[in-house]
Amino acid sequence: MAVVVAARRTPIARLDGDLAHLSAEALVAPLIDALLADVGGDPAQVDDLILGNAAGPAGNLARRAALGSALGESVPGMTIDRQCAAGLEAILVAARMVDAGAAQVVFAGGTESASTSPRRTDPSRDPTRTGRPLFPRTPFAPVGSDDPGMAEAAQAVADRFGITRARQDAYAARSQERFAAATAAGVFEAERVSCDGVDRDSCARPRMTIDRLQRLAPLVRDDGSVTAGNSCPISDGAALVAVYSDEAAARLGCGGLKVIDGGTVGVAPALCGIGPVPAVERLLARNLGYRLADAASIELTEAFAAQVLACVDELNLPEDRLCPQGGAIALGHPWGASGAVLVVRLFSDLVRAGLGAGRWGLAAAAVAGGMGTAAILETT
Repeated sequence: MAVVVAARRTPIARLDGDLAHLSAEALVAPLIDALLADVGGDPAQVDDLILGNAAGPAGNLARRAALGSALGESVPGMTIDRQCAAGLEAILVAARMVDAGAAQVVFAGGTESASTSPRRTDPSRDPTRTGRPLFPRTPFAPVGSDDPGMAEAAQAVADRFGITRARQDAYAARSQERFAAATAAGVFEAERVSCDGVDRDSCARPRMTIDRLQRLAPLVRDDGSVTAGNSCPISDGAALVAVYSDEAAARLGCGGLKVIDGGTVGVAPALCGIGPVPAVERLLARNLGYRLADAASIELTEAFAAQVLACVDELNLPEDRLCPQGGAIALGHPWGASGAVLVVRLFSDLVRAGLGAGRWGLAAAAVAGGMGTAAILETT
């Protein structure tokens, strides 16, 4: 069974912030160095590099990252677009490769530089035309489909599932408080890798109290409940893990996280925030020994408080174990990397915390275009 034996991330910074001068592939290079140091590995032993990315410049970003890093020419690369779950999907693909015997060691994760992402256009083959700008985003569903922006989709989830403004603001404040406490306690030091001199996370808004949150204007409509305060900031960052076969992990002689299972399901694009619900339900249905009440930690991408709380209600998630050090509302949401950030956080929650063998956690993310991805990982 595939095992995550090391897990690291860059600092996470706001759009046009501390990491704005670095490309998506440049963010990955220090993580590769850190993983190689963690496992005492030879770059030649790495069979592949798999990266998730949502808004980057294409051209197989993972291969460019490999060529620009210590991995060099011998390690190929594959880039995956599963939007906000791309980093998690990359790790699941790596685990399946290892489980199938197609690889022994794969580095996998995700990277996003929203600050350097290209402005895309709807291309025209007519040389006299430049094409129609696709700003601020490319479509997530076919032309003519209900394809809302993410804030609109979050508001639709809030409306459908009755998630009040008060609950959203309280959840956002909790995320900020938990993140601030974890930062003060040094929780993130072991997982975070300095990136071109940047060594701190810079998305958090510690003064975003309930009182301040309640003063913010709604994003979608005057009587709406989704605001900039109870939503995540657009961010830059990367996360990477080392996925080993159990034989290779045994030779390494260290603990880690077994990738028990994972998968993705589709939902209506207009309610994409609810995607984790059927993904988790399907995952638990085929892994009957795992119950949410027994999970030691649950990491769910906090794109919007509204969609997190709808998932909490529908799945009856134990909130004391949900994002225990705060989530993307405070940490930030570098789209293609965030799914891998969940696994890095689980590695810290369970392995670095020394909880011992047999403790398990859940990683889950909602995905633009109407999907949900979830995975179960367990300590060795």
